[in-house]
Amino acid sequence: MVLPTFKDRYCQQVTAMIIVRITINVLPEKHKEIMQTLVSMIEPAGKEKGCLSYDVFCDLEDNHVFSLIEEWETRDDLDRHLGSERFGALLGTKSLLAKLLEISIHTVSHSEGMEVVNALRGKGISKKNF
Repeated sequence: MVLPTFKDRYCQQVTAMIIVRITINVLPEKHKEIMQTLVSMIEPAGKEKGCLSYDVFCDLEDNHVFSLIEEWETRDDLDRHLGSERFGALLGTKSLLAKLLEISIHTVSHSEGMEVVNALRGKGISKKNF
């Protein structure tokens, strides 16, 4: 009899999802303009084919730094978005930025959630091991 591994029991398998993080460092005097651009993008981008989420966050320590976090079902969906006029508008904000956009694209093959924490903590694994 083969017992399931920890990964088999606690990792939720999904098809490869694409996660994009864009860091936007804004010139202080252009803060309002970038905010308006970002807010105007959230709803329409969230309705694009394959968009799982599209969120903007402001850095707690520096309110001139924003992170745009996007999740896409497939690379084709992301590629379509990157070629869109909407994304072109974001690229066109470079004159409002203190430094160039930083873009990271990650392909995720599986996801784990709170069930992993519960399983690990329920098995008596001490905090010292983390």
